[in-house]
Amino acid sequence: MKIFVKRTILSKGTTMVEMLLYMGIFLLLLGTMMQLFSSILDVRLESDATSSVTQDGRYILARFTYDLQNAQSIATPASAGGTAPTMQFVTSGITYTYSLVSGNLQVSDGTNTNILNSYDTSVSNVSFQRLGNTNGKNTVTISFTLTSATKRVKGFEVKTFQETAGLR
Repeated sequence: MKIFVKRTILSKGTTMVEMLLYMGIFLLLLGTMMQLFSSILDVRLESDATSSVTQDGRYILARFTYDLQNAQSIATPASAGGTAPTMQFVTSGITYTYSLVSGNLQVSDGTNTNILNSYDTSVSNVSFQRLGNTNGKNTVTISFTLTSATKRVKGFEVKTFQETAGLR
């Protein structure tokens, strides 16, 4: 008489093939997650660079327009058609000067100095051109280039701004 014994195979560990299979799946998931993470960082850098340049450019243009509309006179550039790297104007008897110092556009009254751009950007190619009188009002055009401090995959964000404003 033969006795059939049913054998149960109990696994006390993993085989080498199973281990290689698990490692392969894990590496695929890890590679996908790294690519996703890298893409998220690239989009964030792109957004930060664009945002800082746009915000600083708008602020500088708004401040320039506000200051010039409240000024009584323009000292530099002195004559119509003149171009200068700085601008001086007088408001309430105080002479203010817009100038570029070490990549920062600043306005100074001789005592206090305010830097107009943030640490996220640098300013270059600043130019002020006096256009003369339009309906009896002196006007000045400001032109400058902002460069982001944040380097994107495509390089730095660079944008040129230009605005014309006049005395009231």
